[in-house]
Amino acid sequence: MPRPVPAWLPVVGFVLIWSTGFIVGKAVVPVADTSLFLLARFALAALLFLGLALAAGVAWPPLAQVPRHLLAGALMQGVYLCAGYGAVAHGMSPSIMALLGALQPLLTALLAIPLLGERPSGRTWRGLGLGAAGVALVVLPAMRAGAPHTVSPLVLLIGLLAILSITMGTLLQKTSIARADIRASSAWQNAGALLVAVVVVGVTSATSGGFTALRWTPGATLWVTLGWAALVLSGLGTWLLLGLVRRGQAAKAAALMFLAPPLAAVQAALLFGDRLGPVQWLGMAVAGFGVWLCQTQGSARHAEAR
Repeated sequence: MPRPVPAWLPVVGFVLIWSTGFIVGKAVVPVADTSLFLLARFALAALLFLGLALAAGVAWPPLAQVPRHLLAGALMQGVYLCAGYGAVAHGMSPSIMALLGALQPLLTALLAIPLLGERPSGRTWRGLGLGAAGVALVVLPAMRAGAPHTVSPLVLLIGLLAILSITMGTLLQKTSIARADIRASSAWQNAGALLVAVVVVGVTSATSGGFTALRWTPGATLWVTLGWAALVLSGLGTWLLLGLVRRGQAAKAAALMFLAPPLAAVQAALLFGDRLGPVQWLGMAVAGFGVWLCQTQGSARHAEAR
């Protein structure tokens, strides 16, 4: 009889995988237009989950529920990534985008109260606050290095749209679509993200001189990055995230994202030679302690998934 999977393994796996999204975003810029890259990523991920669902013979969600699955994927991946990559491409520094991302667990906790009936405890709120503070410390040196740097209000709004969209997409995972098999749901959700990317590619090509004007440079960097993004980030990473959200409070699952920027900073130091200072190490410790507070609290009230 196989041993049950340790409860900590999906958590560690998700955090390690999710943190590589920052590295993927940095690596793909020289070789591909981000909107075209995301279109290919979502298409491959949708095919991956379609194949897994068909091979396992799982039940597909009723047609009446399909729009919810499409919307959840469009928000959680499509709008989030297209807007986030777009904001960085139009002048927002990755450090500021990471700082905005620290608002997502806090926003998730706030909106989960009226929308899901989940009420985080005081301990969880303190953990969320420490997590956000830790992320701020991690990205502070990068923000200082990029100063003075002005971002247009439109670009800032695009960055905020990215955070709002992944928040609403996360909360949708706790509604009736949680009853569907994750493989079938993920196939539809990546299809929803794909639709967003198709629109963005269309707009981008129309404003840049046509589809052929979009950057796409085949090579090892592009194919390895695309394979990782589609199969590991949108595949395994999203599957782990959906499982964590379905099994617990949305705020507690979202709090794990506080660990992504610190881990990305370590990866950037190893891969790109970025330096880590004492402030960043302190930020990692603070963020880690905040996440620990969130994950070790079990007395908050939950509402059943609707």
